Amino acid sequence: MKMNLPNRLTMLRLILSIVIIIILLFPFDACGIIIPKLFINESLVIDIRYIISGILFILASITDFLDGYVARKYNLVTDFGKMIDAIADKVLVNSILIILASSGFIHPIIAVIVVIRDTAVNSIKMVAGNKGKVVAAIKSGKFKTAFLMVGIILTLFYNLPFELWNFKVSDFLLIVAAILSIVSGIQYYIQNKHLIFS
Repeated sequence: MKMNLPNRLTMLRLILSIVIIIILLFPFDACGIIIPKLFINESLVIDIRYIISGILFILASITDFLDGYVARKYNLVTDFGKMIDAIADKVLVNSILIILASSGFIHPIIAVIVVIRDTAVNSIKMVAGNKGKVVAAIKSGKFKTAFLMVGIILTLFYNLPFELWNFKVSDFLLIVAAILSIVSGIQYYIQNKHLIFS
């Protein structure tokens, strides 16, 4: 199958997501591979894997913006593109949230809320699509995504430079993202419940 540019960008995001997952979960120590650590001060020791993952996450996030922009501007929207874009988004964001939660970087409830919300909203979109309707993105959902992406990036970078002044900016952004996840999820349900129960 010949893929257009937006689909190639989406596939790149999916590949970057898998690379990030491998970097964060691979048992380097058990294989005798020493991963360098940075010592900022006596209380802050940085695992270089998270910095590398943060850089890759930024690159993946840029492709998330570019693929949609190019697809809309040049009328290159395809069914495959819509499907793989949704998959790549969830693999990138939800897997990183789960890893961060399991590693103790964030509270697990944040990952649980976001994953449940995404599952519910995707189900609503699927039901609407089966009935020939398109569920448009809402503002609270867009704000949720923005807060979530920046919060994840800061977390991967150990909340620097704000951590030096003990400002928990990354935690704040992720908490706001979790709240907006609930709000936007409820809004999606209210706006589309007539499709769900019809």
